[in-house]
Amino acid sequence: MKNINFLSKENALKGRSEPIFTEDTNIVTKENIKRHAIPSEKEIYFAMGCYWGAERRFWNTAGVKVTAVGFAGGYTPNPTYKEVCTGQTGHTEVVKVIFNTNETSLPEVLKVFWESHDPTQGMRQGNDIGTQYRSAIYTVNDDDLETALKSRDDYQKRLTENGFGKITTEVEPLETFYFAETEHQQYLHKNPNGYCGLAGTGISCPIGLT
Repeated sequence: MKNINFLSKENALKGRSEPIFTEDTNIVTKENIKRHAIPSEKEIYFAMGCYWGAERRFWNTAGVKVTAVGFAGGYTPNPTYKEVCTGQTGHTEVVKVIFNTNETSLPEVLKVFWESHDPTQGMRQGNDIGTQYRSAIYTVNDDDLETALKSRDDYQKRLTENGFGKITTEVEPLETFYFAETEHQQYLHKNPNGYCGLAGTGISCPIGLT
């Protein structure tokens, strides 16, 4: 169930039937951001605060082949960035990640996700406050959903041992992912001194270590 119970589908912005224009090529990886995973790859979607820094974290992760930013977990079809920032679409800022399973694994990619932000903060990451900054994992198949849920439970134990509260991360099957505008894709590559609010808890995730 979506963690946006203050917003109903009926009260969400109407959006539009046509997608927002987004160029196809990731300027860092040179891959087509609109493609899906091939048999040697997996595809998963992460929300962990402002997607500028989150995307950079993943394009710098070994084995990751495709990254792109956009929106998921809400109601408004084909939203703009400005609409999402109003809190009236229900979406959170998301990074699409495709990785090669011969070079890394889903548990290792999940480890990057958990350790790169604070998943206990609800509708915020640090000073970034709003529904679009909430933590989430959206999967494209049941096996990956089960793996993600187990990783959440394992990390919760580590956080609890270290005095942190309950993880608020949504872990759900992906419904629809909408690409953000081209200006937001690989933003910190285009703007190296741009804003990045990414910060973890400092608590290591046990994934891949046991």
